[in-house]
Amino acid sequence: MTDQERGKTLLQLARGAIAEKFGIVLPSVASEGWLAEPGATFVTLTLNGNLRGCIGSLAAHRPLFDDVRANALAAAFRDPRFSPLQPAEFDFTEVEVSLLSPTQAMQFNDERDALTQLRPGVDGVLLEYQNYRGTFLPQVWEQLQTPEAFMTHLKRKAGLPGDFWADEIRLSRYTVQKWKEN
Repeated sequence: MTDQERGKTLLQLARGAIAEKFGIVLPSVASEGWLAEPGATFVTLTLNGNLRGCIGSLAAHRPLFDDVRANALAAAFRDPRFSPLQPAEFDFTEVEVSLLSPTQAMQFNDERDALTQLRPGVDGVLLEYQNYRGTFLPQVWEQLQTPEAFMTHLKRKAGLPGDFWADEIRLSRYTVQKWKEN
């Protein structure tokens, strides 16, 4: 099976999970062996080019089949930044599924060192400090194109001031394969 075929299957799974919630029946996805393997995904919804929901898993802790469906439902109905998706919006909402690689802890001396290691357009980043945590998928580089802007906004997303830095900050990076509906 090609990556494109796998992506089509994951997109159908995500859209199908949301459709079911609205009582809409879409063609079911065959339960193929690779969907039973553990996987970590993010499902991103956009409406008229604007973010409408994005929820995901950073670590593979359940079968890919279940992860995509659960994250699609969470993105549509439980993203705290948005009201639940409405039936009238469903047909106009685009679905994107990102399949994450395992995270890799970054080693750095200070913030400047960390910034020089980031690969714009390639790295997704997980920031952790005490009880604060935030992540940006690699797709966020499209809006925040410099490592400095990316890190500033990531810290804010985690609930920290944009200019905050502490030696105890932990950064991990990951990559994604992504597929988006046309």
